[in-house]
Amino acid sequence: MADVQDEIMGSLVRFIASVVLNNHAVAQRLGLGPTDSQFLTLLDVHGPLTPGRLAELTGLTSGTVTGVVDRLERAGFVRRDRDATDRRKVIVRRDEAATTERMHPQYAEHGRYVLGLLERRTPEEQRTIADFLRDLAQ
Repeated sequence: MADVQDEIMGSLVRFIASVVLNNHAVAQRLGLGPTDSQFLTLLDVHGPLTPGRLAELTGLTSGTVTGVVDRLERAGFVRRDRDATDRRKVIVRRDEAATTERMHPQYAEHGRYVLGLLERRTPEEQRTIADFLRDLAQ
């Protein structure tokens, strides 16, 4: 059993490294920095966020968050909106059209590859993978 666990741990390290490197390459192709692309991922996962919440999630200062959001806004990936219930609050939202048009194609090949791998697994194996990844992400 320890051999399988060692294999899983090694595979996870290699997988994480490949994801990070791929995200860096995608960010470069889009003219973004690695932190910029991570903000887009956070907005994808959590939905619209305040700059303060982005700072909490990333551990970055409010000034750095402002700089990242400024770059993403100039590049057309996000917009700042006033909160409908509290006009003092700013909400950062991804621009869905830009994401669909410019970001999604960058990951399409990888997505097809992953779906191909999943199609080789039984529904029970897929459920185990889904449960493991959900637990891992928490």
